[in-house]
Amino acid sequence: MLGRTLQEVSAALKQGQITPVELCQKCLSLIKKTKFLNAYITISEEVALKQAEESEKRYKKGHSLGALDGIPVAVKDNFSTSGIETTCASNMLKGYVPPYNATVVQRLLDQGAVLMGKTNLDEFAMGSGSTDGVFGPVKNPWSYSKQYREKRKQKPHGENEDSNWLITGGSSGGSAAAVSAFTCFAALGSDTGGSTRNPAAHCGIVGFKPSYGLVSRHGLIPLVNSMDVPGILTRCVDDAATVLGVLAGHDPKDSTTIQDPGKPFMLSSLTDVSKLCIGIPKEYLVPELSSEVRSFWSKAANLFESEGAKVIEVSLPHTSYSIVCYHVLCTSEVASNMARFDGLEYGHRCDIDVSTEAMYAATRREGFNDVVRGRILTGNFFLLKENYANYFIKAQKVRRLIANDFVNVFNSGVDVLLTPTTLSEAVPYLEFIKEDNRTRSAQDDIFTQAVNMAGLPAVSVPVALSNQGLPVGLQFIGRAFCDQQLLTVAKWFEKQVQFPVIQLQELMDDCSSVFEIEKLASVSLKQ
Repeated sequence: MLGRTLQEVSAALKQGQITPVELCQKCLSLIKKTKFLNAYITISEEVALKQAEESEKRYKKGHSLGALDGIPVAVKDNFSTSGIETTCASNMLKGYVPPYNATVVQRLLDQGAVLMGKTNLDEFAMGSGSTDGVFGPVKNPWSYSKQYREKRKQKPHGENEDSNWLITGGSSGGSAAAVSAFTCFAALGSDTGGSTRNPAAHCGIVGFKPSYGLVSRHGLIPLVNSMDVPGILTRCVDDAATVLGVLAGHDPKDSTTIQDPGKPFMLSSLTDVSKLCIGIPKEYLVPELSSEVRSFWSKAANLFESEGAKVIEVSLPHTSYSIVCYHVLCTSEVASNMARFDGLEYGHRCDIDVSTEAMYAATRREGFNDVVRGRILTGNFFLLKENYANYFIKAQKVRRLIANDFVNVFNSGVDVLLTPTTLSEAVPYLEFIKEDNRTRSAQDDIFTQAVNMAGLPAVSVPVALSNQGLPVGLQFIGRAFCDQQLLTVAKWFEKQVQFPVIQLQELMDDCSSVFEIEKLASVSLKQ
């Protein structure tokens, strides 16, 4: 049952094949068995069981609230959850319990979703590996998959094989691992520069970033207000659309949300792609892109072309400036947003009482890690009076040029852009930490950052396994607020490639019957 999609298990609940309490207990059991993945910071067992019991009562009365009623979900630990600790994986907020729910969390609960817990991340969502939080790094479930382990047998093993586990990507790595390891059916992430799509690609699941303004940010502890978007992680595109239908809509607590999102988000089955125009941005063919990802990207384009779609090369000429532009704008907003954590109102407070200034300094030194402190310092440098015009204002102008590049491409008749999501498949942790956080983020989010600066919808869809037996994802980018069209195209593509299900039976041999692993016919994009 846990290996099914959200829609499949929702149908099973309605048909009485399983009860919400039984489903919740199965997920809780698996969360405990996979604790070593470190996907969860907080497991809300009592809350989840109570919510499942309420859901079960509704089903018995025939009063189901909808497709999410009784469905186990997880939430990234930078969304406020009433009565449940919200830490942002930091010492600064360790022990902080919000008095309210984020709008997206409340909307899930209003539809009967069962909250399994809060998931791990990079501290304050600043990172691309989910390795920099105070609760330790998240391990990629694919490190323990049958597909990867079989490939590893062909290579000489190091002395300490256990240390060769793979990163999940980030910063929503905990949510991605939770979905990938079957401990929940959907999870919320946040996406500021690719933090939902990046881990989705590395964990072999779907990661969707909605258009900016489609989904409320209220209660999402801010990183970069002008780019932050709640993201959705699921095992298939249809499930992402189902969750989006619940989350999207105007929120009076978030003035950036649009009035009419055009709900519900029901995806039709696209059978004819001959009227589609798929754009391939030439600037995304960078030297750092692995040959395997390049090959999958090319074959995906050929797949659309073979089915009658028009596939053309397009130009996004200001792409090369996006990393620097993003860095300036991101750190500037970070410096502003992190100012609220001063030890006075909530969160950590040091014991020093010599002076207010000394208390501020010590509190922030103890509460933030090196990465967060570094971004605050950098952002404040860019915002200095003598630097403001040369850095922040110029970066805003470049951001407008980047956004206009997308507008021009879509105005030329292109419906959807097809790009890589990441440069390569997931890498081992020990290899990942050789680079500093800033370098890693710049490399790993090279294909995803510009979308956030332009406010566009984008989705990462798993396409195939690499030669190492690891998932590779490709990204589809759509017009602003054409999220439904984007997901419809992604659904068609997903159906064609039929990405294989992760096989974790060897890892959890005592619960192998939990999974229904099917061998699916597919249009293989393998080399």
